Amino acid sequence: MQAVPPALERLIHDLTKLPGIGRKTATRLALYLLRSPASEARALAEDLATLHSSIRLCSGCFAFSETDPCPICGDARRNHRLVCVVEQPGDLMAIEKTGSFKGVYHILHGVLSPMDGIGPEELKIRELYQRISRGEVEEILLATSSTVPGEATASYLADHLHRYPVRITRLACGIPMGMDIKYADKYTLGQAIDSRRSMDE
Repeated sequence: MQAVPPALERLIHDLTKLPGIGRKTATRLALYLLRSPASEARALAEDLATLHSSIRLCSGCFAFSETDPCPICGDARRNHRLVCVVEQPGDLMAIEKTGSFKGVYHILHGVLSPMDGIGPEELKIRELYQRISRGEVEEILLATSSTVPGEATASYLADHLHRYPVRITRLACGIPMGMDIKYADKYTLGQAIDSRRSMDE
């Protein structure tokens, strides 16, 4: 006799595909959805169904957005001469929560990881060079995480960006070594932005 109905089992299986969700958590979420009003489940299903058709990459910074350019790139009040380079869209969201950064962003969509087959061509690095070559950028703030791949990516970028007439800075104090940037609280992250240092030092 099957204890879990097939439809519920399929949902549990689908939820376990999400990062950080094991079978126990997936079962709890599935049961919660089952006990919720059918209208809530339908709304969630509709949001999931339209997600990929509604969201695109901003052609300026490569953030997820419903418009191109995204609201940040399209904001004339932002300092478009200051570009913060981050690994993932989640890092942009974390920095924006601090309210400390008034520039714009460039999302790499990953970090250099030769062991995993991720080199410069797999990231949005060429697009960063093209952006700088247009002569509109004065400072590049390298805000990759202080993990080994994050530091390696920052060092690689710093070495290659020296051929351009831009100031290169790096997040400084506030972010512990080995910590992923998206998990830092907004005060710690804000301090790191305010005390960024030059990569020339």
